[in-house]
Amino acid sequence: MNCSVSKGDVEAICTARHGAPFDVLGVHPVDCNGKTWIAIRAFLPYADSVTVIPKGRGKSQKMALVHSDGFFEAVFKRRKYVFAYTLRVTTKDGVTLDIEDPYRFSPVISDYDLYLLGEGTNLRLYEHMGSHLCKMDGVEGVSFAVWAPDAERVSVVGLFNQWDGRCHSMRPRGSSGIWELFIPQLKEWEIYKYEIRSRHGGYTVTKSDPIAFASELRPKTASLVFDQDRYSWNDQQWMEDRSDTNKLEAPLSIYEVHLGSWQRDSKGEWLTYRELADDLVPYVKNMGFTHIELLPVTEHPFDGSWGYQTIGYFSPTSRFGTPDDFKYLVDQCHQNGIGVILDWVPAHFPKDETGLAFFDGTHLYEHADPRKGEHPDWGTLIFNYDRSEVQEFLLASALFWLDKYHIDGLRVDAVASMLYLDYSRKEGEWIPNEYGGRENLGALAFLKRLNEVVHLEYPSAITCAEESTAWPMVSRPTYLGGLGFDYKWNMGWMHDTLAYIEKDPIYRKYHHNSLTFSLIYAFNENFILPLSHDEVVHMKGSLLGKMPGDEWQRFANLRALYAYMYAHPGKKLVFMGGEFGQYSEWNHDSSLDWHLTENKDSRHRGLANLVKDLNQLYKSLPALYEIDFDWAGFDWIDYADHDRSIVSFQRKSSTEENVIVVSNFTPTTYNYFRLGVPASGTYRAILNSDEGKYGGSGVGIPESIEATDQACNDHKYSIDFALPPLAVVYFVQTGDKEQSR
Repeated sequence: MNCSVSKGDVEAICTARHGAPFDVLGVHPVDCNGKTWIAIRAFLPYADSVTVIPKGRGKSQKMALVHSDGFFEAVFKRRKYVFAYTLRVTTKDGVTLDIEDPYRFSPVISDYDLYLLGEGTNLRLYEHMGSHLCKMDGVEGVSFAVWAPDAERVSVVGLFNQWDGRCHSMRPRGSSGIWELFIPQLKEWEIYKYEIRSRHGGYTVTKSDPIAFASELRPKTASLVFDQDRYSWNDQQWMEDRSDTNKLEAPLSIYEVHLGSWQRDSKGEWLTYRELADDLVPYVKNMGFTHIELLPVTEHPFDGSWGYQTIGYFSPTSRFGTPDDFKYLVDQCHQNGIGVILDWVPAHFPKDETGLAFFDGTHLYEHADPRKGEHPDWGTLIFNYDRSEVQEFLLASALFWLDKYHIDGLRVDAVASMLYLDYSRKEGEWIPNEYGGRENLGALAFLKRLNEVVHLEYPSAITCAEESTAWPMVSRPTYLGGLGFDYKWNMGWMHDTLAYIEKDPIYRKYHHNSLTFSLIYAFNENFILPLSHDEVVHMKGSLLGKMPGDEWQRFANLRALYAYMYAHPGKKLVFMGGEFGQYSEWNHDSSLDWHLTENKDSRHRGLANLVKDLNQLYKSLPALYEIDFDWAGFDWIDYADHDRSIVSFQRKSSTEENVIVVSNFTPTTYNYFRLGVPASGTYRAILNSDEGKYGGSGVGIPESIEATDQACNDHKYSIDFALPPLAVVYFVQTGDKEQSR
């Protein structure tokens, strides 16, 4: 039959080739011999018959079948103005239902927001893009919006339309590259994807929503509609006090956790977010850590990536529950005085077809040239930081976790790979920047902007960089030429210290500089000392497994390492399992070996007790954390005793409640060890890693030692005590003081 639109338009709608479906479908005034009539058109391939039912006054009218694939039209000859209506559909299966026509509704995103999105300055694009439960003209449903500038057509597909890309083609918003559609009557937890037909070669692909708030459990890859604003938080006090908790002069002791393998249930299955809140949070609180750092919980398809190959930058992984369940975990951390740092990965993303790769038939998020766009080590793609929309996407992701999930900080992964164009590439495999250098100028600008935006929007949140090179001023403000991070992981300290402690004590005197070299640069950055997951995987063995000697010596070495680390300038990070001396290398597919701690007299429990006491001491003594990033907080006593592998130093605070630290890295007990001290008075040992309760040999140190006026280590006063083997001892001074120098 005749139709008020062209046969070509009808054919394009029926074959899902029409790039502007709102020009055809829905309600439209039409001119007929100088008269204005109202035409209503719908494409419903599952319908046998359709009737238009006007809302309010007016008679219903049956629609005519224009195309056998399911294109219907009704022309209202006596109506001059568009009107609201519902469609009464009888399906080919004989079911009758009333539906709202998505093509009768106005655009969802305002022109102003569209302008900001196109400009790359809408840093909360997650408030407009993705899927959102909303109400239009009194009708409840879900709005969808996606960026696909080189698409010829984009459709929302899901179970609600039998994954038929012809049914819900989206509205293009001018030259912005944004496509949107309000689908009435859809509910929360609806499963959906975007079917994209590119302008280039007819390439058609089905993609997950880049800004989905929830995702199906792998190996499924669809996105889920989720109400982001339903959860009721109970951490108001924490959020108000957070600026005091996260400042540089506060203690920061981080427990790094992979949620899938910290602990599993009796069947070997993952614990849920809520079960982790019940078990992990009390454990971390009891152990005295100030923060937990979560290996990425952003949705990812491959378990073996540990979350570092992110596919859902706005979606917590469904492996452990719902987004609200994850909020509950964070909430419980905060109510128990524990901050939450999230590993966040803006350096690269996987090539999975359902993700960001080749999104609209073009290299939208990644560089087209593999010399800039592919990561040779990880088989992943690198973001195109030179594109403002890509920066906007990543910045919005960072703010999203701070905003919607109350995350206290972001640890940015693989920063070095972002900064250098030749990272892990041979000559000829990379492209210099416009000045001929190897610096990635787009990534550099992005990282600076990231830190400026985070600290502007959330001043009490912290950012940490995993940066493994000597790039200068990583943790210095951008206005001084720095990258703007609050902290940088001290990879040099980690590598040198582990290389030292792994050696047999008989050889350590030849490598003494590995122990002391870190103090040459310790105050160049705001450092975190990391003993992270990277050091206990890929055949590197566990921390305990790295230690030399017999069983007793291995535990003694590890106790000494921890005690030395907690005294060394810089904030602290310990990966799960290391705190109780797990024998085996970390395996992401199984639980930690908690059975090792069941015997209260075991060396594992002793080690855990030491880490717990270290955390408590660390938080109670400002000298151990207050002046971490300046020489004013540190003073060597003796760094040159390489023959005995002993170092000693003083940690200082603004209150002069200082801590003396002596580290003996040989199995020799020095029964009459003399140490120069900075003042007269009485000295009390507050920690001895060799104590019996920690599994040590129990070499005793008197409760108090009076300093004498016997000069030592360029000090006028000194103390004499028995220095235990493979041990670290902390002293504090009590009583009257007279400066020793």
